[in-house]
Amino acid sequence: MDFFIVYGLTFISLIITLGAQLFVNGSYSKYKKVRNQKGITGREAAREILDRNGLNDVKVVETRGTLSDHYDPRSRAVALSSEIYHGTSVAGISVAAHECGHAIQDKDGYFFMRIRASLIPIVNFSSYAGYIAIVIGFAFGALNLVWLGILFEIAILLFQIITLPVELNASSRALKLVKEYNFFTSRELGQGKVMLSAAAMTYVASVASTLIQILRLVLMIGRRND
Repeated sequence: MDFFIVYGLTFISLIITLGAQLFVNGSYSKYKKVRNQKGITGREAAREILDRNGLNDVKVVETRGTLSDHYDPRSRAVALSSEIYHGTSVAGISVAAHECGHAIQDKDGYFFMRIRASLIPIVNFSSYAGYIAIVIGFAFGALNLVWLGILFEIAILLFQIITLPVELNASSRALKLVKEYNFFTSRELGQGKVMLSAAAMTYVASVASTLIQILRLVLMIGRRND
């Protein structure tokens, strides 16, 4: 029974992760084909949002990849993937506005964003150290080392939980901005909301997946102790 519980949790975690990824990819694939009626590009939308919010010093740059869009507070730049940078789709404008939402959060000193930024070095270390501790701990029966790895996993979970309000707030800001600046029709606004909601689900899925992973590890330790 324990065997099925442990590996069943692994399967559930995989389904949650894949389901969220399919949702966001499906939404993006659908709405990247819908051209916004104003015909503005992601770069133009981002530039207008930044300028109207006193962020003239924040650059809008093109980056490689698909859905690789992000805001970099160190270089003060909103990086948009080529498809979004040059494109005029509802999906592209939504993503560009979301990343500008992060830039505005940075300007406003948004609490959760500051906390998240302070945790990044810890999480970068934990992602490697936790994996190594867990693998070595189970390989050599050193359960104390596995527990150390679980602590690292908990640090990652904390980071993911704090990331949730950062992303949800950026999406909320994005929807208000595209509506206020009349980038979208009412129909397009609804489509943009679906797109941003789908993206948010990937962060919810990450929290759920990490939580299940921690529970699975605890159960595996329990089986070793029996």
